[in-house]
Amino acid sequence: MVSRALKAHILLVVATMVWGGTFALIKNALVYASPLLFNAVRMVLAGLCLLLVFRKEIRRLTGEAVRAGVLVGVFLWLGFELQTSGLRLTTPSKSAFLTGISIVLVPLLLALGWRRRISGWTVLGVGTAFCGLYLMTVPGSGFLELDFRSINRGDLLTLACAVAFALHIISMGWATAKHPFQQIATLQAVAAAVLMLLTLPAVAGRIYWHWSALLIAAILITGLLNTAAGFGVQAWAQQFTPPTHTALIFSLEPVFAWITSYILLQERLGVRATVGAVLIFGGVLISELKGSVAGPESEPHPVASMAD
Repeated sequence: MVSRALKAHILLVVATMVWGGTFALIKNALVYASPLLFNAVRMVLAGLCLLLVFRKEIRRLTGEAVRAGVLVGVFLWLGFELQTSGLRLTTPSKSAFLTGISIVLVPLLLALGWRRRISGWTVLGVGTAFCGLYLMTVPGSGFLELDFRSINRGDLLTLACAVAFALHIISMGWATAKHPFQQIATLQAVAAAVLMLLTLPAVAGRIYWHWSALLIAAILITGLLNTAAGFGVQAWAQQFTPPTHTALIFSLEPVFAWITSYILLQERLGVRATVGAVLIFGGVLISELKGSVAGPESEPHPVASMAD
């Protein structure tokens, strides 16, 4: 019989495959809708869907579960808002690379704030995947292609987004260990949706929405499949998956995005990006097969103290 841990890892890979596979669809849909409005609408759809599917669990909510779910939703909202706001002020390659720093931040934050011991194999896996992410997302051949000598506000916003996504992964693992995953998945989506709608006028810039068949399809697919189903899978899987492994699996997203573009659009991957994809896969495999996360579960948890 397949263990729950193995099922969790497999489902996280499938979810990441879906997220990466719909990248081209989202990119084309954003011709008809402003990014933050698109995110808000699909998050609202996901929240409503999860409320309907998990309505029995929602009726049994406790105050502690609400605080935990909302906290996870705040980190999710911050990640989306900071990433999209930063992207308007920086380059796509720099945005992708800086967002990917979250895979390094997860084990770093766990070691510093959570006193978790990270195995050498996991560190090697994270480092390997991070190098691969750099090769896949940064064009050219030199490190200065990112031109970090001219860091701007968009870069800082994107770096903050990486911190938010790292905290989202960590807090999700903590919350689903204490409360039913159905409640956490639903609450985070609802909280993020409400925050997105409330802040939309202040941070979205030019807001536009032009109905089209492509936009409707993108909203339905990303709202129901990427967000509702994806959040449900992540919330369940993180009960049995260390946060560092989750972050590493999520680093596969650009690889799956390229595979989809190759199949649908015949986009070819150069030697540099191919090496990057291999390194990401290698880093994930190293961590999955050799790495482990250990630490005393009874120690005070920083995220827990924030939610209480």
